[in-house]
Amino acid sequence: MTRSENNSFSYSYSAKEQEEIKAIRAKYIPKEENKLERLRRLDASATRKGTITALTLGILSALLLGLGMSCTLVWTGKWFIPGIVIGVVGIAGIVSAYPLYKHLVRKERARLTQEILQLTDELLR
Repeated sequence: MTRSENNSFSYSYSAKEQEEIKAIRAKYIPKEENKLERLRRLDASATRKGTITALTLGILSALLLGLGMSCTLVWTGKWFIPGIVIGVVGIAGIVSAYPLYKHLVRKERARLTQEILQLTDELLR
């Protein structure tokens, strides 16, 4: 810290602190997305929706299968038949998760095809 003639103080941060300040500042500066970054983002977004949906369906279906197994193995008696039905619904959900993923990815890629092809043409020139 130094004192200047007009009775004000100035403080110089260390190199480490300056790097941290610059890193924080860089997060808030609006930046333009270049074409390659946009192409990468579009390519990743083509599978994101399908992945999230298929994982959610698969996890919930696995939980249903587990509930059905519990109904048939632990709570026998009046829960045996409903447990089988719940388990079969869980199995159906698990089996349908991957075809659902493929369908959603195909649909999303068809939607993004024009924009991705346009960007790749511009980048390959």
